Amino acid sequence: MLNNFFQYTFFICIVVIEYLATTTIEISIVENSWDKANHFIAFMVLYILISLSYKNLSLLKRVMILLAFAVQIEIVQYFIPGRDFSLLDIFADMIGIFIGFILSQKLLFNRIL
Repeated sequence: MLNNFFQYTFFICIVVIEYLATTTIEISIVENSWDKANHFIAFMVLYILISLSYKNLSLLKRVMILLAFAVQIEIVQYFIPGRDFSLLDIFADMIGIFIGFILSQKLLFNRIL
């Protein structure tokens, strides 16, 4: 039951992040914050959720899935007017994944599992 909750939450976050990353509508809370922090936080949360949702996936598979998502976002943004492809955004995503890994290992798994 709890596993299903984490899976649904993971996919909802994927959809919301994809929308926020690719919309041309200006959303003030997103536009007025530091872009790299948005990336960092989004991918930290995604890593924690994928870890809680799919415990049987190896670390490498979790990271590769999230990095593929990060690169996909940047490729789509390249084709959106007013947006661009940014390696720094992917780097911020990678840092978020790393911190998500640390948090999931040290805090969440000890308490939830």
